[in-house]
Amino acid sequence: MSFKVAIIGRPNVGKSTLFNRLAGKKLALVDDTPGVTRDRRVHPAKLYDLNFEVIDTAGFETAAPESLQGRMRQQTEIAIREADLVVFMVDARAGLLPDDKAFADIVRRAGKPVVLAANKSESRASEAGLLEAWEAGLGEPIPISAEHGQGMPDLRDAIVEALGEDRCFPDEHDDDDAPAESDVLVGEDISEAEAESEPAYDDTKPLRIAVVGRPNAGKSTLINALIGEERLLTGPEAGITRDSISVDWDWRGRQIKLFDTAGMRRKAKVQEKLEKLSVADGLRALKFAEVVIVVFDATIPFEKQDLQIADLIIREGRAPVIAFNKWDLIDTPQATLAELREKTERLLPQARGLRAVPISAETGRGLDRLMEEVVETHRVWNRRVSTGRLNRWLEGILAHHPPPAVAGRRLKIKYITQAKTRPPGFVVSCSRPDAMPQSYVRYLSNSLRDAFDMPGVPIRIALRASDNPYAGKARKR
Repeated sequence: MSFKVAIIGRPNVGKSTLFNRLAGKKLALVDDTPGVTRDRRVHPAKLYDLNFEVIDTAGFETAAPESLQGRMRQQTEIAIREADLVVFMVDARAGLLPDDKAFADIVRRAGKPVVLAANKSESRASEAGLLEAWEAGLGEPIPISAEHGQGMPDLRDAIVEALGEDRCFPDEHDDDDAPAESDVLVGEDISEAEAESEPAYDDTKPLRIAVVGRPNAGKSTLINALIGEERLLTGPEAGITRDSISVDWDWRGRQIKLFDTAGMRRKAKVQEKLEKLSVADGLRALKFAEVVIVVFDATIPFEKQDLQIADLIIREGRAPVIAFNKWDLIDTPQATLAELREKTERLLPQARGLRAVPISAETGRGLDRLMEEVVETHRVWNRRVSTGRLNRWLEGILAHHPPPAVAGRRLKIKYITQAKTRPPGFVVSCSRPDAMPQSYVRYLSNSLRDAFDMPGVPIRIALRASDNPYAGKARKR
């Protein structure tokens, strides 16, 4: 991207609405409640012929530095420092408020090129506010409506004028062949040629990791500790994170995209519309991830909601890893770790062998071990087993423990093959799929997991009836 644009203003002036319009998709949560956005979010943007990166920020508020609003303001000030241009937004319907003038002074002192945008200018009631915007001392206000898309050509011209054409249209162009953020395969079919081979794991490919858990488990603190900077807003208050924020990171030469998500409470407790939007945004991030780190609070682990979150990840087919956070608060680490691992095996049998790592996001303990387990789980999640090895294994299974007889007729299993990876999926050809007991399917799944070293990831088994070549043909007398 040629330059960065930060959208700045007090709460509820429409910053996230403009961010979504420039980004071309509804990424940031939008609501009439002031102060929805808390973390800064960066995304590629396009405005007609301009290509740049846009930064969504929290609303400027006057507050003590140690308060939540004060920490949000610090994140916004970081965005101003990172940006090449600032779009300062005011609400044309409300007019210029004292806070607008105070924050305009801060932006002016930053010394960055500024474009003054008077949002919500679609109605006649905004004309007085548009004139008042001149008092901000940031030049001519550009009337726009981020919600309806009005005034975008004028905004484009103002950006070009503020930065200059040389900066807006550099000679070199970015590579447009990079995959879009949503181009993610959640399951890969295996061709016939690949079915007989077991390709090596490629540890150079980018990895997408979502961090999920209950509120105040330490998800944002964990991501800040991993990347080594205060990128995400943290604090003692529960439920700080609202938007799902993606952060790019390099770990041992491998490109990783980390997704921070809002804390997920029990569904019955989620009443407010804003929290419902936050949780929905987190679930969307979970579906796009490959590995999901489930953060448990080690002081109160295995709450019912923890187990439901882990079960959701397994049902979605993601590769889960448990992080027992706040380990620095545990007085008897050895005994507690043994107890937690026993509970993991007992309470989450659907992904037997689930990897669980004790960490402290506050002190940085266990983070390298956590990432090593994440990569190893991803390796297993991508594993392919050749058809030959699978059927040799199946012969031993059928000789040792054949399927039971149902209604006096024995079930026959003919062969097995792997049809998908991410997660591993297998097709079993048998005589009567609808009559096969689920207990025997679980036995096959657990035996597969043990025989081919696939701990801690979901395994899918589909039962198929083999084709009858004589079906549909009349018997000749």
